[in-house]
Amino acid sequence: VQLQAFGGGLVQPGGSLRLSCVVSGRPSSSYDMAWLRQAAGKEREFVAAIRRSSSSTYYKNSVKGRFTISRDNAKNTVALQMRILKPEDTAVYYCAASERRYPSGYFADDTTYDYWGQGTQVTVSS
Repeated sequence: VQLQAFGGGLVQPGGSLRLSCVVSGRPSSSYDMAWLRQAAGKEREFVAAIRRSSSSTYYKNSVKGRFTISRDNAKNTVALQMRILKPEDTAVYYCAASERRYPSGYFADDTTYDYWGQGTQVTVSS
């Protein structure tokens, strides 16, 4: 299974970006999917997750109302729409897949995920 994330870039504060993650090798419907990020000099942190059936979504408190995670299992893709971006959103964003269905409290734990994308840089700066 491979995950490929893309869509990062440089954006001004208040702007928007849409990240995408393509899953190959197995149907994306086999996995709960998530986005995590890692800012320079900091630990990786959970951003958002979506269950394999799209039945539930979960967000880091600081991105609620600004970020939206979605998926299209027919296209084996997961997206993260980011709006009203702030400088503190600057980080490398990773998509990740979990084959087991863990309780939502486990989404912040890196060991939850079986597969990772390569990361895409998001820089929010004027």
